[in-house]
Amino acid sequence: MTKKILVATDKPFAPEAVNLMKEVIKDKAEYKMELLEKYTEVAQFKAAVKDADALIIRSDLASKEIIDAAEKLQIIVRAGAGYDNIDLAAATARKIVAMNTPGQNSNAVAELAIGLMIYIYRCKFNGKSGSELKGKKLGLHAFGAVSRALAKIALGFNMEVYAFSRSVTKEEMAKEGVKISDTIENLYSTCDFVSLHIPATELTKKMINFDLMNRMPKNAVLINTARGPIVDEKDLVRALVDKQIAGAALDVFEDEPIPLGSPLLTMDNVMLAPHNSNSSPTAWENVHWNTIRNLLLGLDIDPVGLDDWKNRA
Repeated sequence: MTKKILVATDKPFAPEAVNLMKEVIKDKAEYKMELLEKYTEVAQFKAAVKDADALIIRSDLASKEIIDAAEKLQIIVRAGAGYDNIDLAAATARKIVAMNTPGQNSNAVAELAIGLMIYIYRCKFNGKSGSELKGKKLGLHAFGAVSRALAKIALGFNMEVYAFSRSVTKEEMAKEGVKISDTIENLYSTCDFVSLHIPATELTKKMINFDLMNRMPKNAVLINTARGPIVDEKDLVRALVDKQIAGAALDVFEDEPIPLGSPLLTMDNVMLAPHNSNSSPTAWENVHWNTIRNLLLGLDIDPVGLDDWKNRA
């Protein structure tokens, strides 16, 4: 019996990626792929997922409502990092496997973070001289794949790189040429830039608040290419208005798209990007191939030969 793989994306994949997914999956097993793109209502998602055996999403919300509607679902694969858009409790209760593709776009995110730093430190190229990154202190809040990539680039600019992590050992960070901050407070009080790389969970939402920002040097800049909800935006606006920090560069926001009435849109000391730090042709190729690999593994299909497919593509 043919099984259904649903690709549900409010922001569609590139047509080339979808065609390649179809070809690879068809070659591997008796599955059919169905697309739900640019949908506007949850009811459309619920109807499409009802008979799906597997689900591929991007930033789309796989809520309990969606999972409960999926009567046959075995696996959810997120084409991207993080699980914050998947109700893991609901998936676990149904014994549905949830997978993501961490680290596949880490270099793209790291490069944009550096670009944001340069742009805001050079006064947004408005004709004023600005400052250099050389010799400045960069603080990394967490030390995962993006942080490691960013540390390498920053060290190439002769920056001093500091990091705080609850999960990575001091020895491992030291091997990467990174100085250790023993506490979050120490990281924020030490560095000219603090770049955020923590996930959005119930424990981390609004974790970056006025108290932390108030500890930063007056010339410091906050960089967020991670998740919007980890920053208390009201506190951020307050810190910027009160000149507790010099600026902020944001690729993600509490609410997306950012509301038209947000004060951040009109502040001279803020640089905004449209949540596309992870977007480059190379990054998305990596994400696409790892999405396919995860899908095959989750369906107990041996991905042997997948690299040959990639070379053919």
